[in-house]
Amino acid sequence: MSRTVLVSGASGLIGTALVPYLRARGDRVVVLVRRPTRIDDEIRWGPATGDLPEGTVDGVDVVVNLSGAGVGDKRWSEKRKKLLVDSRVDPTGLLARAIATSSNPPSAFLSISPLGIYGQDRGDELLDESAGFGTDFLARLAAQWEQAADPATAAARVVLCRTGMVLSNKGPLMAKFLPLFKAGLGGKLGSGNQWMSWISIDDEIAALAHLMDSSLSGPVNLVAPNPVTNAEFTKVLARVLSRPALFIIPRFALVIRLGQEMADGMALVSHRARSDLLTSDGFEFSYPDLESALRHVLGR
Repeated sequence: MSRTVLVSGASGLIGTALVPYLRARGDRVVVLVRRPTRIDDEIRWGPATGDLPEGTVDGVDVVVNLSGAGVGDKRWSEKRKKLLVDSRVDPTGLLARAIATSSNPPSAFLSISPLGIYGQDRGDELLDESAGFGTDFLARLAAQWEQAADPATAAARVVLCRTGMVLSNKGPLMAKFLPLFKAGLGGKLGSGNQWMSWISIDDEIAALAHLMDSSLSGPVNLVAPNPVTNAEFTKVLARVLSRPALFIIPRFALVIRLGQEMADGMALVSHRARSDLLTSDGFEFSYPDLESALRHVLGR
């Protein structure tokens, strides 16, 4: 059954994969843009100023909110942190309020959210959607982000898609890792004991499409069923690339490069998340293990 899907943040890593996927299966996709529109299926908006044309969400079947500046793109200055919060909270709140007051609201509002909401270091704890929140910067950002979606619950099914590390050959993660590993300079970060919950870009897109038709609401972890430690991730990536990975990048080097808050909140974060809720709803992962996922996204 074809549907009309409204997407914000369509120019990002997930959006650039989701939009063509939905169109290829026959859905009409309308994209929110901040520049002048170029095609009919674009609507110009200004989330920072609360500018959303009246009736934008009316008659739409699903709204997918992917808005947000890149968390790992730049060091976290106070100015950058404000941008990271505002670029998520403002668009989410604007869309949620529009849905809540719509005369013909969408049936579902899918809003992306990070595993960072659980806090930067949960050790070996298995994290399902009932796990408590952290208190560090990313956890506070994520909590504000999810809270901004609350108004939409008055009119639509709201799904908070808590996404793990997305594996893609176009993503910022691979842009940082691949040159080092291809040069034989790859290695684990810090102790390497921290857990990494990941998902292939293909399964991320398929999971979002699944949730459009699901009856699930509230938070849903979008992670593959087999998280790995950083040491294991390093070992598997090196094997896929047929390169050694003998180095250890100590915490102090990461702090010098990224700053303490960003190093602890991103490079050394430990999330061992579960995807039981998603799989019990009937979703099947195409790439449930790390090696198959990496070989697929890297063409190896």
